[in-house]
Amino acid sequence: MAAAAECDVIMAAPEGPGEPESEEEARREAESFKEQGNAYYAKKDYNEAYNYYTKAIDTCPNNASYYGNRAATLMMLGRFREALGDAQQSVRLDDSFVRGHLREGKCHLSLGNAMAASRCFQRVLELDHKNTQAQQELKNASTVLEYEKIAEVDFEKRDFRKVVFCMDRALEFAPACHRFKILKAECLALLGRYPEAQSVASDILRMDSTNADALYVRGLCLYYEDCIEKAVQFFVQALRMAPDHEKACLACRNAKALKAKKEDGNKAFKEGNYKLAYELYTEALGIDPNNIKTNAKLYCNRGTVNSKLRKLEEAIDDCTNAVKLDETYIKAYLRRAQCYMDTEQYEDAVRDYEKVYQTEKTKEHKQLLKNAQMELKKSKRKDYYKILGVDKNASEDEIKKAYRKRALMHHPDRHSGASAEVQKEEEKKFKEVGEAFTILSDPKKKARYDSGQDLEEDGLNMGDFDANNIFKAFFGGPGGFSFEASGPGNFFFQFG
Repeated sequence: MAAAAECDVIMAAPEGPGEPESEEEARREAESFKEQGNAYYAKKDYNEAYNYYTKAIDTCPNNASYYGNRAATLMMLGRFREALGDAQQSVRLDDSFVRGHLREGKCHLSLGNAMAASRCFQRVLELDHKNTQAQQELKNASTVLEYEKIAEVDFEKRDFRKVVFCMDRALEFAPACHRFKILKAECLALLGRYPEAQSVASDILRMDSTNADALYVRGLCLYYEDCIEKAVQFFVQALRMAPDHEKACLACRNAKALKAKKEDGNKAFKEGNYKLAYELYTEALGIDPNNIKTNAKLYCNRGTVNSKLRKLEEAIDDCTNAVKLDETYIKAYLRRAQCYMDTEQYEDAVRDYEKVYQTEKTKEHKQLLKNAQMELKKSKRKDYYKILGVDKNASEDEIKKAYRKRALMHHPDRHSGASAEVQKEEEKKFKEVGEAFTILSDPKKKARYDSGQDLEEDGLNMGDFDANNIFKAFFGGPGGFSFEASGPGNFFFQFG
């Protein structure tokens, strides 16, 4: 801040002929105040320097250097808007005051008005074409203008990271520009970096509690964090400060609509009107695709509705969309895992329950994971219920009837005239039917099988199993059995 690093030392003009003595005394007094201000400025005591420069101005209000010095002091205090007023007054009093134009340009640039800054630096070069500081500051102003243009294009492209980058670079030259800070904060909010966005907006509100843009950004952060009621309060406050604030108006409208649709959907769900709940959640999802957290909850809610409607694959899709939006959303993982369990996709269920348990190590989550792992293990064994074509809750009689039907259907003698390939396949099925009946007809073995225990570890070697012995024991008869043809492709079972 070279233009503010030095205060101006201008000797008092000699007394003119016939000039009143009181004016001369005032000039001397003003110079004394200025010199004291210079001394405090040199010590970096800018508050005291400001006080003495103010006294000098009050004593002699038409001296450009006094305003210039106070502008330099205000710049060092970071009070650029006040400094701008003093710098402008200094060049109004003396248009050839080079340092005054430099300080005005620096204030404009610090406040983010690069175009006005450029005009000031160009005026300096008109007065002093070799002024290196003005040459450098003119380049800085051009750099800020370029970052502004790039940021505007990238904002339209929704490349918010690039906008944040551009605003960070621009703020290096324009540290007091609220406009750049607000744009950065808005983009941080849109990127989901809410604490950073809140911090920037809060800093501005501490300096200006009526700043509508900062109020809007605070509301936007709350809105995207699914604190919709609080968000609406900030949007309303922003609109009080600036009734034509388009972004605050749109955000307020979306927030109210989203809140209403979600609440209506919840009400319909609680009343058991799942079809209406589905429609309302779907409508809510169309209101604002940028509201990631709320939309994640809406997808999970709709997934719950689909699970109630037994549309399990659609429920899984909804929960998947929810976790894509919010990878930390435990409820969505749990809902999807249950749907995977219901559709016997046990590996996927285990994966989701592992994710949940890694995040929240509760007894309940541990048990859910254990259950899924057990079902996965069971699914990798032969499904004896499926082999017999019976339900898992089938009675003893139902199991016997199923065995009778399937054993006769797949008995090798029945397929003695078939090709070698068919005979081999039917023999395999016949053996599996026998295995299934052996396990499911024995209450103890059935209980171990149902609990997921490894039957071979319990001493039951299914490799040594003989399906024919089971068949003979089941059907009995003193003279054996045979299949006789009763017509092309038809057989009947006959005891000897």
